Parts: sequence; C-alpha cells; structure tokens
Amino acid sequence: FTQSIFLVGMTASGKSAIGKDVATELGYPFFDSDHVIEERTGATVSWIFEQEGEKQFRRREAKVIGELSQMRHIVLATGGGAILHQETRRRLSTRGFIVHLRAPLDALLSRLVKDRTRPLLQNDDPAMVLCQMAEDRLPLYNNLADITFDTDLYKNSSDVAENIVAWYRGATKP
Repeated sequence: FTQSIFLVGMTASGKSAIGKDVATELGYPFFDSDHVIEERTGATVSWIFEQEGEKQFRRREAKVIGELSQMRHIVLATGGGAILHQETRRRLSTRGFIVHLRAPLDALLSRLVKDRTRPLLQNDDPAMVLCQMAEDRLPLYNNLADITFDTDLYKNSSDVAENIVAWYRGATKP
C-alpha cells in the first residue's frame, strides 16, 4: 500500500479519534493538522484565531497539510474547515484517499455543547453557525471524498476505523 488516508468532515465528526484507530490498525503514523499547528506555533488554535484571524490560520493550515500530505503511509485528520482552501483540496485529492466522516448535526451539537476550544462556535448561536458551516462545507466534502462513512451508524470509533481499514485494503489492492 502506498497511499495515505486523509480524514475530512465537520468539527466533532470524530476525525482524530477514528484516525488514531485507523493508523494503529494499519501501523501508520497519525497526524492531526490542528495539533501540528499548535506544536509548531506554541499556541492553541483558539488563540491563533483570536489573535491572527481565520484567514491567517487557514494559511498556516494549508502549509501544514501541504507538507504532511506529501508523506506516504500516514493517516491525517484535517481541521473541519481545511477543505475551504482550494489548494488544500487539490493536494489531498492527488496525494491519497479522502475519507469523509459524516455525522448528523444534532450529534455534532451534543458533542460540542461544552467545548470551548472551537473558535468558530464561540458565539450566541452555535447551532446556527454549525448549520451554516455544514451548508458551506458538505458539498466540498462530498465532491472531494473517495468514500463517506456515516459515523452514527457504528457503535464506536474503533468500529468505524475497522470499516475504513477494510475499505482501504480493498481499494489499494495491486
């Protein structure tokens, strides 16, 4: 197998948890683009958004994903909005398999209700913002993805991961 796996999806769709399980199962290194940005800058994603704005964060994100996506045999969890950047979409689509993790908005909202680390949702109406984000992003996820997994159809993240690995192994047969 020479291809990497790139996980895309809405915030709180399970990309990090599922990605770690997929990487473990395949024996691949796991990367989370948000965590790499935080390690490199010494600042949280929330702080970067607050101090530098979303546009600067997206530049950092595109650079990190550009670097990581050149690696082979990795699993990469991207930030929910990474696909808004056209060059990031191009790089992901030409450098590996893109797996879209989809979850119902009510499930995402229940996971996010007490989460203060998601800068775009720190406002008076996170449900409205999440719905708008979904409206903007779902067509991009759908156009980009090699396959979509509805995470609410599985018992847990390792169950989703097992199905992704089975699909991947079938997709990468010589």
